Amino acid sequence: MTWTAAVTRLRARREPGVLVTVATVRGHAPRRAGAKLVVGSTETWGSIGGGNIEAVAIDRARELIGKPDAEPELMDFALNDKVAGRYGVQCCGGAVSVFLEPLPVVPAVAVFGIGHVGFELARILARHDIDLHLTDSRADMIAAERLAPLAADAVARVTVHHTPLLPEEVLEELAPGTHVLIMTHDHAEDAALCDAALRTPALGSIGLIGSSAKWTRFRRRLADEGRHDAAAIDRIRTPIGLPEITGKEPATIALSVAADLLLTFQGEDRQGA
Repeated sequence: MTWTAAVTRLRARREPGVLVTVATVRGHAPRRAGAKLVVGSTETWGSIGGGNIEAVAIDRARELIGKPDAEPELMDFALNDKVAGRYGVQCCGGAVSVFLEPLPVVPAVAVFGIGHVGFELARILARHDIDLHLTDSRADMIAAERLAPLAADAVARVTVHHTPLLPEEVLEELAPGTHVLIMTHDHAEDAALCDAALRTPALGSIGLIGSSAKWTRFRRRLADEGRHDAAAIDRIRTPIGLPEITGKEPATIALSVAADLLLTFQGEDRQGA
């Protein structure tokens, strides 16, 4: 497997890793500069030459995987018989520098409803390195031509879902930790999504757009017949966004919601989520 495919696999699995690259080579060494190794928690792909260099780099990479604030770093190795490494001697005669680059788990967000606010929010979120799911029951809201401005300079990995019948089924496809934002055009659809989100294990935050009157009705409905207890219902955050930003224009609401999400991402980074 190529190193690029290995990085893609880790991202798809939402697993952290480290990309290890031979940065410089002086004299003789097992691999040339640019050789790469991808290290996951339990697997590796590729090689930077084997022996002590590779084994020590893998050990250090796995230490970095366990650190929530890990930074890229360089490791230097002298390859001669006067240097006893942790895993033996490599006496090629040269010297090697190895660069370790942490590959954190990127945030994931699912936006349900790509209307005026959802579209503006998607435009902002698409400019960040996240996994972004855009879902709508209306085909025209997620048509390729409508999303073209968003896709033109997207950094995010964007997945589009058209769900004309049961939008809540998308929740079952989301990776653990995905943050969910519910803002469809239909209050009945919103209510069904809230109910389904509370029954979907391992999601991240759940946000609902709307007024206090809307939430009062939803809370009563979610509690009816004992479907969800109060603690579960309290997982749904509404209103969404930063309370200090009070404008009602779609772009303003989207900016507020995006800023609040970025603060959530920062909190997860500090906790090693």
